[in-house]
Amino acid sequence: MTKRKSSGPQPGQTISLRTLGEYLNLSPATISLVLNNAAGVRSIPQETRERVREAAKLFDYRPSFYARSLRKGQTFSVGVLVPDLTDGYAAQVLEGVEDVLMEEGYFYFIASHRRRADLLEEYPRLLLSRSVEGFITIDTTLVHELSVPVVSVAGHRKIAGVTNVVLDQVRAAELILRHLHQLGHRRIGFMRGGSHSSDADERWECLMKVARDLKLAIRPEWHMQLELKVSTPELGYMPTVELLNQRARLEEQFTALVCYNDIAAIGAIRAMREQHIRVPEDISVVGFDDIQAAAFQNPSLTTIRQPLRNMGATAAKILLRRIRTQGSDPETVPMIPELVIRESTAPPKVVRGRKAASL
Repeated sequence: MTKRKSSGPQPGQTISLRTLGEYLNLSPATISLVLNNAAGVRSIPQETRERVREAAKLFDYRPSFYARSLRKGQTFSVGVLVPDLTDGYAAQVLEGVEDVLMEEGYFYFIASHRRRADLLEEYPRLLLSRSVEGFITIDTTLVHELSVPVVSVAGHRKIAGVTNVVLDQVRAAELILRHLHQLGHRRIGFMRGGSHSSDADERWECLMKVARDLKLAIRPEWHMQLELKVSTPELGYMPTVELLNQRARLEEQFTALVCYNDIAAIGAIRAMREQHIRVPEDISVVGFDDIQAAAFQNPSLTTIRQPLRNMGATAAKILLRRIRTQGSDPETVPMIPELVIRESTAPPKVVRGRKAASL
């Protein structure tokens, strides 16, 4: 005799796996497999899985997080450390992190440390006290190892227990400088990132190496050092004002400027406009990162596209593999950059003049 399907829970009745099992004429174990997306769920027919999810939605049933945690000895949560929640770079990396963690049933706690040394020490301890199973850090310089697996996006430091997901900075430098070189630029200014930014030193060293390889003039008076710990265009604005004031007094003037990132490039272009310098007619400008705003600036930014969302997704996948002790990953996982050519770069005026004269 087949078991007759229940008409459903009665008013005031507690909703449990047993209740749903009686309603659907399925075992509580089957329902648990479906709702927790557990291993072996694919052996259950798709139609049955849909029936379970529809019933859970109908009766507003949610699996007990605490029961799941106690049963598996896990919290299914990770910590994420970022310098600034408003930073476009971190926001795009986070999208990739979130895509993977949501798919895998993990929750994350995010903390913005504002590059303060005290918060960089305190936040990991605070999140560990909430039993996170691992950390993802974004453009964050760790100083020591932690007691759980860590994956760092743009971290660079070799620390025990940390896997670094990093951009191939040599390739990025080649793309930028070969593009400007092919346009005819030989006198190029550079922004150097602040020491608080984890990419700064390696990016600078790679740019200088490629500049030497291309036999470009490396002139200290065409360089600027970024100091502010901000994620707004102010980062590049004041240093560019100072550089332009100095440029006006020089006999030889640079015709292109390589900015540390897109935010700094936006600030630099504003400083140029205030001094009636046109981009790219007078100075070409290159950014870095390809944040969402880069394509909508006026002029739109030529920039290095970091696969930010993919970098976040890669970091999350590696972290979960390490948490689950599923195989091993190298200490450093390189990501490939792409040059996106837009309106902020063009041949220098003298080159355009020569070309026009030869036509």
